[in-house]
Amino acid sequence: MHWLSALQALAPHGTPAILVTVAAVQGSGPREPGAKMVVTEVAQFDTIGGGHLEMRACEIARDMLAGGTPRRLERFPLGPSLGQCCGGVVQLAFERVGKPEHAAFSTLAGRWRAREDSWRLVPLDTPETFSLLDASGALQPGTRPLGFDDIERDAPCRLLKDGAGQRWLVDPCLAYRPHLILFGAGHVGAAIVQALAGLPCHVTWVDEREEEFPVTLPANVTVEATDTPEAVVASARDGASYLVMTHSHALDQALAEAILRRRGVAWFGLIGSKTKRMQFEHRLRERGIDSLRLQDMVCPIGLPGIAGKQPAVIAASVTAQLLMVWEAAASATERTQIEAHA
Repeated sequence: MHWLSALQALAPHGTPAILVTVAAVQGSGPREPGAKMVVTEVAQFDTIGGGHLEMRACEIARDMLAGGTPRRLERFPLGPSLGQCCGGVVQLAFERVGKPEHAAFSTLAGRWRAREDSWRLVPLDTPETFSLLDASGALQPGTRPLGFDDIERDAPCRLLKDGAGQRWLVDPCLAYRPHLILFGAGHVGAAIVQALAGLPCHVTWVDEREEEFPVTLPANVTVEATDTPEAVVASARDGASYLVMTHSHALDQALAEAILRRRGVAWFGLIGSKTKRMQFEHRLRERGIDSLRLQDMVCPIGLPGIAGKQPAVIAASVTAQLLMVWEAAASATERTQIEAHA
């Protein structure tokens, strides 16, 4: 069960719990900063990576439930003493979750359902309830360590000290943001990037020709100029959407094969006509791609009834199509993460 779902399920029963957060990682670690789990006297929800680190974290959490400080920050070298070979150093923040915290987490859950970003500011050296902030300021009681403008909104979960030397956990709790990996920096690709600018998504824009990318990019776009675009498919996280429109049919086919062979693809679109689709289906079947898997390839792309071929028209149609896909995915994510308590 997702950590926030667990807290929502425990709140009506008043079940004591400890929230464990990966506050910082130096070198390699089993989970990224911001990963969380919830520990009660008899249960554990979500994961910070498993292994001896997680076992030790559960022991500390249950010691805290038995009495003692409401917050702790512990440092763990991931070496032989923990039986883990990551080789890095992980700092874990431990928070007792009581009635005031449950109220704040309920607000956070509501903001997630509304797809609004939040930032938790957790005082690690004092017992006050954490502050829950948006871009306009504090939403819940608590002390703010810094002016909000001083907090990097795009930075990951991290530790800070205020002017008095007090330690704080800055914990971004960002709403669902779809990730599009766009292959091709031609006219249509550029139009799609502009159409997606300012929308709540992240775009990785991939092309072999670095000179094709514009000098100025929207804030939600990251460029990847690479001679091996297939490697971008292999290294992508699960849940990404893919849109292929390169300058080469051979590269389009290679990327289509790579995408269809991997798991965790939220959506895959390929620019082209029905004839191109038939050609690709034939070639990909010859290369061992199952016919059922080929049904996941969207080609032609865009909404039915929009026939214009101008880049801006294609971009508007494809952007609307993506928004429909992402809205459906966001609704499913909300049901899984917030409303499902079992």
